[in-house]
Amino acid sequence: MRSALANEHTAVPSARRLVLLRHAKAEPPTTADDSLRPLALRGREQAGKVGAALAAAGLVPDLVLVSSALRTRQTWDLASGSFGGTRGGGPGVAVTVSDELYQANVRDVLALLADVHDDVRTVLVVGHEPTMAAAASFLAGPGSDDASLAQVRVGVPTATYSVLEAPLELRWASWSRSSATLTQVARPS
Repeated sequence: MRSALANEHTAVPSARRLVLLRHAKAEPPTTADDSLRPLALRGREQAGKVGAALAAAGLVPDLVLVSSALRTRQTWDLASGSFGGTRGGGPGVAVTVSDELYQANVRDVLALLADVHDDVRTVLVVGHEPTMAAAASFLAGPGSDDASLAQVRVGVPTATYSVLEAPLELRWASWSRSSATLTQVARPS
């Protein structure tokens, strides 16, 4: 059964869905530790809009994997208010903050997915570029949306998410090159 966050208008997904989200706009780099860069005011606005867009699209995550960087954690915290009315996603959403996602490559993202329980239908990964776009490009296979594929091949701006789907029979541990369908890339305005 779907998590308690799903309302009567949200159907149980008939496929596994992976949502790859680049964090919202952060403050410019300084000499301080990059992992401690907070969101800019514009990024705070973006994060709220992303959460609302994901909820409106029925992309309510069962599991969220978040980079340990401050800007990604803040992005999730602000976006999560759209899922169940409480920050952190509300009841039923498991959130894992991962140091591995901070400087991850595609292989690292796949390794984290391989550990996801097969009961999970929708995973949201909140991470960084170029990895979020590279992972979407790597996983996108036949039937993917051409415009979305062109976008992830060149990279995505802040607060942009990519949605990939695969049949439920394809376990998370089996996701690999061209095994999913890239259905959309979106950036709420």
